Amino acid sequence: MLRKTGMMMVGAVLGLSGAAAQGQDITVTVENLQPTGGFSFTPFWVAAHDGGFDSYDAGSTLAGFAGTEELAELGMTDPISAAFGASAAGLAGGVDGVVASPSTAPPVFTPGDTDSLTLSVGDATVNRYFSYASMLIPSNDLFVGNDDPFAIELFDAAGNFQGPVEILIYGRSVLDAGTEANDAADGPAFVAGQDGGAGGVTDVPVTPFFDDALAGAYVTSLVGTSNPIYQVSQGFAADDLIARITIVPEPASAALTGLLGLAMVRRLR
Repeated sequence: MLRKTGMMMVGAVLGLSGAAAQGQDITVTVENLQPTGGFSFTPFWVAAHDGGFDSYDAGSTLAGFAGTEELAELGMTDPISAAFGASAAGLAGGVDGVVASPSTAPPVFTPGDTDSLTLSVGDATVNRYFSYASMLIPSNDLFVGNDDPFAIELFDAAGNFQGPVEILIYGRSVLDAGTEANDAADGPAFVAGQDGGAGGVTDVPVTPFFDDALAGAYVTSLVGTSNPIYQVSQGFAADDLIARITIVPEPASAALTGLLGLAMVRRLR
């Protein structure tokens, strides 16, 4: 009888393990931590994948990285989502989504805004890594995102969640896409009276924004501009914490993991 019970429990553990790996859900929360009147973020594109999708390479131009230029210049997420779906990561079952703030129209993250998205990861032993990207506005082509697609690990090789995961975004995390000249009077997006798609075209590599000696002056030039929601009255510096992404498992997924652990304890006892 004991042996039969043990065999039944082993089967239950194996069944739970497979279910946990195949049915993981996570909640992705985005916060704009800038003070009132500070800069905003466009909706965040996020994805869980096998490491096979790279949205940009620092030190290289965006040529060959479909969708990233549209996001960095205009805040558009559809092109990068389409590129992800057609990539090796997307074809392998990777999943993506958009975290947007419902409190404003357009749904950008203004200072103090927080919102969340539940993402169904699917097979956590495959979709182990996390990527994100968003445009900083107002600007010509400033954005944030992770360069290394393997840098942010959500799950280990067995599908165990490696979190909570916290991604801190500082001013020094901001990137210059290198596709448009930084000019507050020539095509910055989300500035009243400007055409966000009409700035001076450049074709230089993606670089950390604050590596440019003129970065501070560019930020200052955008203070005082108006967008469809408010007037910008605060800039930011390299060491300022401007946003945070937090990733936790959904309660149902966490409960399943806990049940798996309980089954393991019972089997050992």
